[in-house]
Amino acid sequence: MLHQIPTPPADAAERRARKPVVVYPNGTLRNPDMTLLEKARATMVKIDEVIVPPRDGRAFRAPKGHFVRIVSIEGPQVGDLNLWNANDLSERFFSGKTRALHATHVTTGNRLWSSLPSLRPMATISHDTLGWYGWDDDGAGVHDVIGTRCDPYTNRLLNGSDYHHCCHSNLCGALATAEGVTMGEAEQHVHDVLNVFMCTGFTRDTHQYFMKASPVRPGDYLELFAEIDLLGALSACPGGDCSATHSSDTAACHPLKVEIYRPDLDLLADWPWPERSGYVLQP
Repeated sequence: MLHQIPTPPADAAERRARKPVVVYPNGTLRNPDMTLLEKARATMVKIDEVIVPPRDGRAFRAPKGHFVRIVSIEGPQVGDLNLWNANDLSERFFSGKTRALHATHVTTGNRLWSSLPSLRPMATISHDTLGWYGWDDDGAGVHDVIGTRCDPYTNRLLNGSDYHHCCHSNLCGALATAEGVTMGEAEQHVHDVLNVFMCTGFTRDTHQYFMKASPVRPGDYLELFAEIDLLGALSACPGGDCSATHSSDTAACHPLKVEIYRPDLDLLADWPWPERSGYVLQP
């Protein structure tokens, strides 16, 4: 039997016409000092780099006050990013709160927030070479905090087959190697991602999450300023530029590069390093 849509009430039009209210209005958050970050960026020296192979994941570390660049180096490629407090894996990137505080897609000046009960900026986006993209005619944008990451469990649910190079699996492997733990132990800490370079939106008719070819090209990068000591993991998505599919051995995939930069830290002497939230949960 087909699902039957209830008959609209007499005041349906009035209910639908209610005006929207932004949950966290602009101006609620304290904005980062981007002018100071620009001064620090001008002094950056690269101290490390990590190559993330196609359909695989790698971990990296960035001390507080350093910059992280995720770079396209050979061809259009999407990356799934996890972040943790390098000294406490229970504090990790909170994509849902980042989405609520900023937008469905993030760019320069937005911050990546940590999980409760800490709730503080883990990193600030200091530069985004795709910042020009904005919103296209399909309503899509770049660098989303909507999608969860491709994973082998959903792949089996939808396709009835096993695929072992999903971003979830890649992130688990990267964290397991970095921390010297098993895949099962690492999996408990892997979380919803920042979809770096991914171009996504929601269809206007059915409101379904969609992806389309990423506009990223070799030389493009997303740059983060580490507000705390970071441990990160990045997966080079098996969907390549996500123009057609994900969790696939047939999509054209390319490596990504993570670069770590140290600025003149004296310039950041007065930076307001974020503390964990002072709120204490009441019994």
